[in-house]
Amino acid sequence: MIKILVTGSNGQLGSELKELSKSSYFDFFFTDINELNITSKKEIDQYTDKIQPDFIINCAAYTNVDQAEDEKEKAFLINSKAAQNIAEICAKKNIFPIHISTDYVFSGENYLAYTEEEETAPTGTYGASKLEGEKHLAELCTKHIIIRTSWLYSPFGKNFLKTMLELGASKPSMNVVVDQIGTPTYARDLAKTILQIIKKILIDSDSANWGIYHYSNEGVCSWFDFAKKIQEIAQNKCKILSIESKDYPTKAKRPNFSVLNKSKIKHIFDIPIPHWEESVKNCIERLKNKNSKE
Repeated sequence: MIKILVTGSNGQLGSELKELSKSSYFDFFFTDINELNITSKKEIDQYTDKIQPDFIINCAAYTNVDQAEDEKEKAFLINSKAAQNIAEICAKKNIFPIHISTDYVFSGENYLAYTEEEETAPTGTYGASKLEGEKHLAELCTKHIIIRTSWLYSPFGKNFLKTMLELGASKPSMNVVVDQIGTPTYARDLAKTILQIIKKILIDSDSANWGIYHYSNEGVCSWFDFAKKIQEIAQNKCKILSIESKDYPTKAKRPNFSVLNKSKIKHIFDIPIPHWEESVKNCIERLKNKNSKE
C-alpha cells in the first residue's frame, strides 16, 4: 500500500484531498499543526519513522499576504524553513515530496503567461518566503515536484469565492478590482491533478519528470470578472462595480498579471484542465448541496 503524508490538511487543498481519499486506494495520513509541526525537523523525522510514507504532499503555508509584511519571521519559518526540513527528510529517507507554491514568486509585470523557466522576482514577503522554500526543495531533494498555483478557492475555509457569495447575497453592490489579471484555481481540480501525478510517478519514478510545474484552471480573468461570474451563477442581484488597484490599497503589492502557462503539466502528465467558469459552477453547486444538508 502506497502511503501519503499530507501536511496542512485543514486548509483548502488538504480538505479536498481528504474528500478524494475516501475513494482512493492510497493510504493517507492527514496532519495539521496539532498533529505535526513541520517547522521542527525532529518532529518530521520521528513522524516519518513511524508511518514510513512514500510521498509527502506539503499543503502547509503561511498565506496571509498582507499580514506577512508584519510577520516576516513567521512567514519565512512556515514557507521556507519548514520546506527545508521536509526536503532534508525526504532526501534522507527516499520520500517523494510534492510541494505547493504560488504565482506570487513572479513580479506580476508580464503580459504573457508565465512559464516555469521564467525569471522569478517576488514583490513581497509572502512570495519571497515561498520562493525560498522552492529553492530549498530543489537544492536538497533531487526527486521533487513543485506546483505553483493561483487564486485558490473551494467550499472549505476562507476564500474569495465564499466571501463574494456571502456579500453578494446581502449587499446591493460591491467594488472589485479590474486591473489584476490571473486565473482562479478550484482546489478540487488541483487535488485530482496531484493524485494523477502520483500515479504517473509510481509507474516509473526513475524516469519521472521532476521539477517545477504550473497549475490553475484554464482561461484568464480579472477579480472583477471572477466576482461577476460568481454572482451570475449564484443568481444574486448584487451589482459588481469595477475599481482600479490604486483605489483599493493593500499593505502587500498584488501582481497585476499572474496568468500561469500550463503547457508543461498538460504535456508531461496528460492532465485535462477545466475552464475556470465551469469549475466555479461545480464549486457553487457543491456549496449549495452542502448547505441544504446542514
